[in-house]
Amino acid sequence: MGKSQKKRSQRRYNPVRVLDSYIPKGLASAASSSSKNEAILPIIQKMQSADGAERKWACVAVSNLIQNDASTRRLLQGKDIVGYLITRLSDSEEEVWIEAAGALRNLCIDGGHEICAEMFNKNILAPLKTFVPKMSTILSQFLGSPKTAPEMFQKVVYEFAENVITIFWCLSETSNKALSAINQMNLTAFLMSFLASRDQLPIATATAAAQCLYVLTDDNQPTIDEIRSNVAYSSCLLDIARSGGTTNGKGENSAEGPSVMFKILVAGILRNISPLPPPSTTSAADIDKTIVLPLLEPVLSSVNLLEAISFAQDAVTRESSEPQIGNLSSKHMPKSDHKTPDQFELDRLENKLRIVLLTLEVLTGTCAMLPDPVNLLVDGNNEIIDDDSQDETMDDGPDVQIADVPAPQSSFHPNFLPSLVPPLLALIHPTPLSFPPSGGLSVHPPMTFALGSIHICALECLNNVFLSLGATPNPTLVADKESGRKVWEDIWITLRAVGTDIGPGQETKQDMWDIAVGVLWGVGNIWKGSLVPCEDQVKVLTQLCDTSEDPKIRVKCIGTLECLAQYPDTLDANRSIAEYLLSIISTPATPFPAGTEPLIQALSAIVDIYSDESMPYDVNFRQGQYADRLVASLDSVIKVVRGVDKQKDSDLRLRGEEVRDNLIAFIDYRRKLSL
Repeated sequence: MGKSQKKRSQRRYNPVRVLDSYIPKGLASAASSSSKNEAILPIIQKMQSADGAERKWACVAVSNLIQNDASTRRLLQGKDIVGYLITRLSDSEEEVWIEAAGALRNLCIDGGHEICAEMFNKNILAPLKTFVPKMSTILSQFLGSPKTAPEMFQKVVYEFAENVITIFWCLSETSNKALSAINQMNLTAFLMSFLASRDQLPIATATAAAQCLYVLTDDNQPTIDEIRSNVAYSSCLLDIARSGGTTNGKGENSAEGPSVMFKILVAGILRNISPLPPPSTTSAADIDKTIVLPLLEPVLSSVNLLEAISFAQDAVTRESSEPQIGNLSSKHMPKSDHKTPDQFELDRLENKLRIVLLTLEVLTGTCAMLPDPVNLLVDGNNEIIDDDSQDETMDDGPDVQIADVPAPQSSFHPNFLPSLVPPLLALIHPTPLSFPPSGGLSVHPPMTFALGSIHICALECLNNVFLSLGATPNPTLVADKESGRKVWEDIWITLRAVGTDIGPGQETKQDMWDIAVGVLWGVGNIWKGSLVPCEDQVKVLTQLCDTSEDPKIRVKCIGTLECLAQYPDTLDANRSIAEYLLSIISTPATPFPAGTEPLIQALSAIVDIYSDESMPYDVNFRQGQYADRLVASLDSVIKVVRGVDKQKDSDLRLRGEEVRDNLIAFIDYRRKLSL
């Protein structure tokens, strides 16, 4: 049962990305589902026009056409729009390559990894590389003599820099090959210059640089080493995280303003590069305690998802239909800033959701890296306190794999149970806009994508929190059974709202199920024996275990069932769960249909459930002759464990050998009892 880690594939702060898996593949299907077919050919033609104004128009039109429209984006992609736009980056007209960069930036975000991979394969880095020294020179000129350039010109340059940096950011998480190529460009000094000059720059430009650095420092040693080797860089990052972010007045310092996102990104960078090198004495624990958690906790509570989507639905209803493409011409250039008050308000809500999503991602990493709590106590006010003298009286619980993240050497134990769990639980409950309709498009795709991502990240945070708490349970926490039942029920309320009817384009629902069952296991492990096994919940867990193709999901289901089986006063539920686990163990076929890892977990579960013969439900073990059934399967179990390749999966082999030995000792112990 491992802790959730940050995932590159989910780092999409801009909510423009529209899930399009429900759209059939191929140009014909894209053409049939797009309402803008007639606009495609003029764009392609004007992209190659001898008239610079028409080439500029074509670049701008691409951005307008693809907004929240996966079908049209695919249609344009099939016409090699990426190749045309990359060519335009070397255009003789300055305005053309500026608009081309903006269109490519939007395609990166809208199309995700697929389109980013296409850009990389078509060598987009070659023209982009030439822009870096030019932007550095212009930036130095602006900062040295800000009055020498008109404000409008500065605005264009800063927006262009933001677009180019965003492309670097998106490409960096496309593949290791793309990341390696960007590493070779040595962008750290270039990006850090924007952070160092944050007070004189638009907040959006500085934030783009911070986003790119956040990605480049995520388990990417070259950039980490480069920042850590320069004291000025780490000092700059610490100054930003400890201050109000920007002071130029161009940013918004409210709980949902761009300065908040900027600071959260910088806090994430600091976590990525920690521990900071000398002469800094700031440890990873200090960063979490003094910077990360104080910054993140208020953000989690700053949004009410139901209120946000209620307004969003009203605003969408009030909005008129989208502008007609026929109105676009080279004389009437499409402008992205012509928005209604409702559109501006929707943008504000989306931005707030993006900030919450980023907060959850950084928090997930923080919780994954927290040292496993040792000797934690909860006082009368539900505040966690340290007590190093407290005796260890709890058993070790199920033998689960929780050591995949090394625990830093630190005495820092944050009060994250009372302070983080309630707002995290509030963020996992689906709203009417959380999922698109099966095979269709949400009424507001960006909002839907952001909401679904928030639910998933909140569940990942809860997974890590309860794993950390469950590593070394303490009597006071375990005794708070009401809190355990509330969390347990909140998770199930969420899962019932998600449902099991998962259609095309609704992959977020399946992701929520897969992560939530891990949270259930974490909660069950802490409050084992206190959670009443509901028949419907047991049925759902067994069905998920049977239908999932992922052995890790099956392991989580089995672990959760194991916890439920240890409720002392429900003999029928205990028998039902035990029979199910034995059905996994007793299958004569080899390899076991359920998979080796689930088999090992089922064996461990049976041993753990019936390790105490004084429990009321032990009668099921005796009457069902479970010892004989375990003996009958022992030879097959030994063969399966022996069949695990030590070279390919040494951890599973060791785990299997340990459970095998425990099983043999358990059978011998039960036989000697003569019950």
